[in-house]
Amino acid sequence: MREKASAPEYQGALANLSVNTSLEDVLVQGVEQLRVAREDGSLREMARCGLAVAEAHRRLGNLPEADEAWKASYRDARADGDFGAMAWALWSGGNLARQRGALTLAFRLHKYAAEAGKRGGDAVARGYSLAGMAETGRIQGRYEEVETLHEQLLSEARQRGEARHIVWCLEGLAQIRRNSGRYDSALALFEEAVAVSTEADDRRGHAWALRGVADIVSARDGDTARALDLLTEAESTCRTMRLDSALAYNHKMRGNVLYRAGRYSEACDVYEQALAEFRDMGERRGEALSRLGLVKSRARLGRERGQTAADLDELRTEMDSIGLRHARAMVDRAHEELGLALTAASGPQ
Repeated sequence: MREKASAPEYQGALANLSVNTSLEDVLVQGVEQLRVAREDGSLREMARCGLAVAEAHRRLGNLPEADEAWKASYRDARADGDFGAMAWALWSGGNLARQRGALTLAFRLHKYAAEAGKRGGDAVARGYSLAGMAETGRIQGRYEEVETLHEQLLSEARQRGEARHIVWCLEGLAQIRRNSGRYDSALALFEEAVAVSTEADDRRGHAWALRGVADIVSARDGDTARALDLLTEAESTCRTMRLDSALAYNHKMRGNVLYRAGRYSEACDVYEQALAEFRDMGERRGEALSRLGLVKSRARLGRERGQTAADLDELRTEMDSIGLRHARAMVDRAHEELGLALTAASGPQ
């Protein structure tokens, strides 16, 4: 039996916060409760309130503040001997590393977090940390390695009835299958994620699931109008809750949909908007993907071929530096799509 979605990263004095609480409100309340905990000298409360502060800062794109907050939360948890709180702090640090494009570090921090969660008997922290490892592997394009882990985590989440984690697992598994060309399976999973997130009132998960459905109906069916309507619906939620990263990825997907429809000038405008948003929050992966869409759109609008080829070579180097296998392959396909020969530097190795 599934319950309403909850946000397990909101703990201690902040445990009453909803998964749908706006991030600005989370930050305000988190900072206040952290101040109270410091005055009381409660390491446990400092660690757990600091976690919420770290995650709010990260999701709002305040990366230096997020880095400081998760490390402080970890220090407080370690001083208190609380392995569960240590696991959550490491999980947050792994999330931040992934957002910054430091995927090897992200994987390592999430591994440490899973070990701490197991040692502390916090099954939810362990599950979320394993999910962080799975997501990092998925982003890198290591699909064969992490698809089974996604399926395992989905099974565990279903057994515990954790709606928010079910939605996350469904979306991650759907993305793997979408990127592997299994559109029908991907769409079914995204649509289940829409249904579960609606039932559980998980607005954040719902916005991401709608984005996934929009991608499939655009790429598989060529249904541009429906895809744009779904993205508009998801964008409303992103703006209401200040889901800045989700909003930027929503705009990047809107650019993809417009590009597939041959509306290249509109696609350029949206990719430029997404690019600025990703740069503001230090999201290297999103920035690189937006740049790729922009290069392709400008090429369709008549950009000089040599400059386009140089842009793609630069992007391939960027994808390699982050460790994005699937995105690197997308750059190589862009050469072919645009009728540009692969150079020795840009060809597959």
